[in-house]
Amino acid sequence: MAGKIKVTLKRSIIGTLPAQRATVRSLGLRKIGSSKVHEASEALLGMVKKVAHLVAAEEVK
Repeated sequence: MAGKIKVTLKRSIIGTLPAQRATVRSLGLRKIGSSKVHEASEALLGMVKKVAHLVAAEEVK
């Protein structure tokens, strides 16, 4: 799994479960609209899947 993924926080973490908040924080996202670029890995894709309703992910070339 090569490449990079850009993850952007689209919705607020207010009212979410503590585990989901921790996942968003571990992705490096703080405010709505903040983005981070990560190396694509199994662990990262699993984290994005758990909070898919809060974030947007796109492949970066």
